[in-house]
Amino acid sequence: MAPNFKPQIFLFLSQILEKKIVDSAGRPLGRVSDLVASLGEPYPLVTGVLFLPLHLKTPCLLSWRKVSREGDVLVTESPAPENFLEPVIGEGELLLKDSLLDKQIVDTHGAKVLRVNDLHLLQVNDSLRLVHVDVGLRGLMRRVGLETAMDKFFLWFFDYHLSDNLIPWRFVQPLSSPHLLRLKIAQKRLAQLHPADLADIIEELDIHKRSEVFQSLDVETAAETLEETDPKIQVRLIENLNPAQASDIIEEMSPSEAADLLGDLPKDKAAGILKEMEKEMAEDVKELLVHPEEKAGGLMTTSFSSLAPSATIGEALEFLRRQAENLDLIYYLYVVDAEDHLLGVISLRELLTGEPQGRLSDLMDSRVVSVSLEEEKEEIADLFAKYGFKAIPVVDETGRIKGVITFKNLLEVVAPQLGK
Repeated sequence: MAPNFKPQIFLFLSQILEKKIVDSAGRPLGRVSDLVASLGEPYPLVTGVLFLPLHLKTPCLLSWRKVSREGDVLVTESPAPENFLEPVIGEGELLLKDSLLDKQIVDTHGAKVLRVNDLHLLQVNDSLRLVHVDVGLRGLMRRVGLETAMDKFFLWFFDYHLSDNLIPWRFVQPLSSPHLLRLKIAQKRLAQLHPADLADIIEELDIHKRSEVFQSLDVETAAETLEETDPKIQVRLIENLNPAQASDIIEEMSPSEAADLLGDLPKDKAAGILKEMEKEMAEDVKELLVHPEEKAGGLMTTSFSSLAPSATIGEALEFLRRQAENLDLIYYLYVVDAEDHLLGVISLRELLTGEPQGRLSDLMDSRVVSVSLEEEKEEIADLFAKYGFKAIPVVDETGRIKGVITFKNLLEVVAPQLGK
């Protein structure tokens, strides 16, 4: 039969759990142990009631369409055995209590990990939907039957009414059920976070949930997040992947970040990943691995822009437009000869304000401040402080540019707590 509900009624999962299920004559059949909901819509639709029949230890599943809610009980018209289904949870469905209550979720709007104390449901006509998760103290007190007493205490002692702390479901990503993390909705919601926020969330989780969340991300989001994550956790996350999976993610990272990470891995693991990486990227990373991490060669990235002095400003802007996604640095364009000797530098602002037909040789500043491959981090920091640069080029003993140190890369070594 179709449920006979009053429209637009809000209720909490805790107000349904353990309630009686009776037949139309009022004879008790069992008690509610959980609700089943489908994730196929923005607000999950309750599709079934899991209940424990009287004198049985095995739960049964009853279609939500077969019940109505009357006061504190759920009523089903017919207790016929064919209406009692096997408790099989399908793809894209979840048990609300089992999967969410007392579990960690990510609030993708507030970018933090929270614990679910109750679930807020909306009953409209014949349907029931999950609309919010309750992460507040009031939700916890409601579940243990102390909500009214707590409200009176706060009003008497603090002259304050404690409100519910509800988060809309559209901002929620569960972390407890592995099958949820394989859904596209997980990638979509988590990918909306800034990589630094997502890295903070991953660092808050235990080692098992870290891996589950990280492996649910698409390759690009995983790489961006990994760059913002503590180096020790980076290593643990990559060690849980096979070389092919790890190489796909590391190839999306900047060469300098990739080199730092591979340098922290066991040698055999790093070697296996390098074999799976694209040859050009692998060669760039190997070159960076040769240099000590706290010297210029270990701090630099090889992903920068350089062009010949004969190129025009228009050609340079088009080059940057095409390559920007693959570059770690676009603030400066370095001018080099055929053998990569550093001749000059041009800022992006100068390129944007210059005449498209003008030559780089006429616009470049030949007074380039650079450092050698063996320069120490303290001297490099002094140069950044003195000149206010966003990046400093690194040259070998013959004056050929080998890479560029960005201020962020330096900061990660000089002040790790600020650089990540």
